[in-house]
This record gives sequence, C-alpha cells and structure tokens, in this order.
Amino acid sequence: MIPREKYLNKLIDSKDTEFIKVITGVRRSGKSTLLLMYKDYLLNNGVDEKNIIHINFESAIYDDIKDYKDLYKKIKDTLSKDKNYILLDEVQNVDKWEKAINSLNIDFDVDIYITGSNAYLLSSELATLLSGRYIEIKMYTLSFNEYLKFNNYDNTNIEEKFNEYLKNGGLPAITHIKEKQDLVMTYLNDIYNTIVKKDVIERNGIKDIALLENIIKYVSSNIGSSISANKISDYLNSNKIVEKSNHQTIDNYLKMLENAFIVYKADRRDVKSKSILKTLGKYYIADSGIRNIILGFRNIDEGHLLENIVYLELLRRGYKVNIGKTLDYEVDFIAENVNEIKYYQVSQSIMDEKVREREIRSLESIDDNYEKIILTMDKSINRDFNGIKVINIIDFLLEE
Repeated sequence: MIPREKYLNKLIDSKDTEFIKVITGVRRSGKSTLLLMYKDYLLNNGVDEKNIIHINFESAIYDDIKDYKDLYKKIKDTLSKDKNYILLDEVQNVDKWEKAINSLNIDFDVDIYITGSNAYLLSSELATLLSGRYIEIKMYTLSFNEYLKFNNYDNTNIEEKFNEYLKNGGLPAITHIKEKQDLVMTYLNDIYNTIVKKDVIERNGIKDIALLENIIKYVSSNIGSSISANKISDYLNSNKIVEKSNHQTIDNYLKMLENAFIVYKADRRDVKSKSILKTLGKYYIADSGIRNIILGFRNIDEGHLLENIVYLELLRRGYKVNIGKTLDYEVDFIAENVNEIKYYQVSQSIMDEKVREREIRSLESIDDNYEKIILTMDKSINRDFNGIKVINIIDFLLEE
C-alpha cells in the first residue's frame, strides 16, 4: 500500500478527538485502503490489536449485521478494556446505522471512523443526531502528483505521462494494470456500472434507467458548459433521444448523481455581491477515466478534460470552488479557503491572440486585488499580463 499522506495525516490529526471521522468519496477512490493504512498506523503507535474493531460491510462475513441493533450489539460485545478504535467501511449498507454510531459514541470510550460512497451518509438525519460532532474528510481519485508516485515515475517525458493520466484517470487500481489497455477499459466500465447500479439506481429505486444514462452522457459531453435541468430536457426531447422527460425528474437524477460522487456541481457566483446564482451551474466528472469510458476513448476532448482536472485539483487542495460571473464575463473558477481567494481561467492554449484577449478580459473585469491566473498547456509564452499570471497546467499540478 502506497500512503496517501494528505488523507492519512487528517485522520492522525483528528485522532482521539470527540468527533466522528466520516470519509466520503466515489467508489474505489481509496477509502478502504486509507482505513487499512490508519489501522497500521495505530498498531505501529502502541494500540493493541484487540482495541481495534475493523469491519468492511462489503464483505459477506458481516451479512448478519442487518440493522443498527445488530451493529450496536456486535461492537458492544467486541469492545475491549481501555479506548477502542472503531473502523467501519461502507457502513451505509446497515439500516439506520447512524443510531448505532451515535449510541456507541455516547456510551463508550471509542474513537470512530466510517467510510461511505454516498452523500446520504451525511443526510440531515445523521447531521441532526450528531449535531456537529463529526468531521468529513472528502477523498478524491489520485492527483497527478500521486499518479506519478504510485507509478514510480520521475519527471522525464512528463507530457507523455500526463497524457496517460488524462486518458486513464486516477483510480488507484489503474496504476497496476495501465500497461494493458483492454484491462483498463474493462475495469473502468465495471466501476462505472457498479456506481450507477448500486449508488444511484438501487439506492434511489430509479425506474427510467435510459433517462439516467442519457443524463450522464449529456453531462459528460458538456463539462465546462452551463447546464440546467431545462436545457437537458429540451435537448433530449427535441432530439427524440427519450420519449419524454421533464426538468423536475432530471433535476432529481442530477442530485442523485452528485450524492453518488460521480459528478460534482459548481454553482455560479456573482463576483461582486458574492451571492450564489440559482441557474446554470456547471458539472464535472469524478475522474477523467470514468468520463472517457462513458463517452468512449476515441472521443477524448482534451480541453474539457483539462478544466475537469483543474477543478478536481482545486477541491483536493481544500478550496471551495464556484464559477464566477462578473458583468458580461465569466471566470472559470473562484477558488476560496479561509486564507485566500484566487481566480482561474483554464485554456488549452492562449497562443491565439483572440483567445488570449478573451481570457485576460474575463479576469480584468474583476476589480479586486486577489490573485488572477490563466492555466494553459502552452510553454513558451509571457508569464505575466498586467499582473495576471500564466502557468503551465502540468507545472500547476506538480506544485506541492
């Protein structure tokens, strides 16, 4: 197991606090492996194995744990003296599991860590029960930096390695089979089908599977474009792709896809007033490899994928990310954390003068002094335009 220090350190930093640690993210992004790494950390730092309770609910061994009562009894009967560390993987498979978690946290000296592949894990019911006594750790697929590390790559022929990353995506298991493209495609297809089947269709009791699949294809084809349920409905109906669709059903399906972490929505925000605009957000796919398997590897659109990769990278770095609206212009990303705000434009190339002027104009329309950056695949170009930085995308991704 190759450590993913950023996530592991978050668990270590929150060890023995009162908070329940909730690790969320798309399937196969590494949550289960993270729990195993954390278990190793505990064992290597003086915690006796009998004080660690580790259950993976995707294993048939635990099929007898059906509901919160079974879960509470199982853990209660397993607890040892002194402090116990409870590590529960894919706990949403247990009916009303949150009641058991809340009771265990109250009744015993325990430190609890749970993972899940669906945002319902942090539903209003759980949030109410725990009333702020949890920390969410959002886990994403491999960054480009991590992809290099997992493959023992150095920085030679870096563009070639980046193109490989664009194509295959960042699911950790891909790094073991990347030399066999047929296996990569089979694996990505299986993961995609599992996410859609288990975390969307079965979880929500979806009947119109054809409509769902067409929504996924539409979103995947329109990364970086403003999307609304009405726009999707009009497109599907006018092109007679489905018999009939309505915007409310489509809006519900989009939320279900968000909850399964297969897509992320970036809201539009007015730069000046800082208010969120209710219409025409943008959607991004959890992983470029998954996006390529949805649309086909022959239809790789590097421009859209670059924007997708930058969006995910900003999330990994802890930013809240919105689309910026200012006057008649749009800024690809407003990235904000407690310490700073940055504005980003993403363009495959700005060598063309008209393209360069368009990207600069959007950033210059913002009348504050926060950092403004254009990210591009260009190499030999002026690195500063009136205070606007120009950074190569690969260089940006390689930053620590």
